[in-house]
Amino acid sequence: MLKVKKVYMVLILSILTTGCGLFGDDEDDSEFAGLSTEAQFYERALDQLNGQNFRAAISTYQALESRFPFGRYAEQSQIEIVYAYYRNEDMEAARAAADRFIRLHPESENIDYAYYMKGLSSFTDGGGLFNRFLPIDHTKRDPGRAQESFSDFAQLLALYPDSPYSGDARSRMIYLRNNLAQYEIHVADYYTERRAYIAALRRAQYVVENFQGTPAVADGIAIMVECYLRLGLNELADTSLALLKENYPEHASIDTSGDFIIRTEITNPSLLYTVTFGLVGDNAVDPPLAPTQRPLTSGSQQIIDAQQDIEVEEEGRSFFDIITLGIFN
Repeated sequence: MLKVKKVYMVLILSILTTGCGLFGDDEDDSEFAGLSTEAQFYERALDQLNGQNFRAAISTYQALESRFPFGRYAEQSQIEIVYAYYRNEDMEAARAAADRFIRLHPESENIDYAYYMKGLSSFTDGGGLFNRFLPIDHTKRDPGRAQESFSDFAQLLALYPDSPYSGDARSRMIYLRNNLAQYEIHVADYYTERRAYIAALRRAQYVVENFQGTPAVADGIAIMVECYLRLGLNELADTSLALLKENYPEHASIDTSGDFIIRTEITNPSLLYTVTFGLVGDNAVDPPLAPTQRPLTSGSQQIIDAQQDIEVEEEGRSFFDIITLGIFN
């Protein structure tokens, strides 16, 4: 009986030690059957890449690097797999592979391409299926990837201004900068609709100061005018309006007479609107602008004067009149 148990133990250990070969190596051997040299692996991967079989190319490039990590095709494989990841729509992997290539081969002749693909991966990331077929406003999306892409392209232009990829990178940076500026305008509009005028004003000022040359600057100045008006800062509103008229006379917030048009709809849903899910009631209100002239006094002096008049009247009343509340007066 003891011998039988020992035999079973030996069989189990044999299965466990050869498990990887049973379930993994055979599959790899069948996929890369007939490939033994580094050149053969690279040629297979390149053929798959040119044939747009990107998933298979990625697998072959990975096998090539694992078998020949210091071979003559290692560096070329590491840069080409970036493109394979990108075409396979795995932008996160493409960005990571490009970043890895930059760290491993800072003196490579393909280093500018790695920077370009790193920026392009962030530029394309998040597109998704819906964005291809639906009219989605990209300026309303989270700007994180756009900022990363802009930074990567800027680094490419700073380090390699004569790169053949610099022209396309520069064009994409202009597009990204316009989108980032418009995103700030959307945020400013959001704050304005909720009467957070100081926050909206800061966002608009940020656009005017940091995104000169973008179409969003005109909208930023218009938001500044509206916020100043709603806050009662009329001199600042006039200054901003003059700036808007001088530089953007055709802006939608200026009518034919040159007057400023308050265009923001302030969100303030009524209770009836909320409980009926928008079927009944109002969702917006247009609050009046702040007064153009402040009162000379806060009103406290009138209260003091009125209190003094009461005290004078009480001083002229008799004790009997006070305790009878003036009934017998």
